[in-house]
Amino acid sequence: MAFERIQTGVRLEKRLVKVLKALAEHRDMSLGDLIEGIVLHAFEGRTPFSEETLETIAQLKQVYGLELTAADSHRLKEDGGNADHDPS
Repeated sequence: MAFERIQTGVRLEKRLVKVLKALAEHRDMSLGDLIEGIVLHAFEGRTPFSEETLETIAQLKQVYGLELTAADSHRLKEDGGNADHDPS
């Protein structure tokens, strides 16, 4: 399947990026490929990870001190107190 990728300037929480990068490395894939897979699964209402991978993610979250959950996703604020999301 032919497609075109573009460079993007997405800002993400620092520890979240560390976990994502480590998971991508663990799965021997690029960070972009991992994120694409996660999003495509989410768009179909499917989980992108097996139980084994979820265990790996839990370990990586502990290593990098990531305690955020899905419930935190719309409440994240940067140190400056400004919400870091597009309100549209």
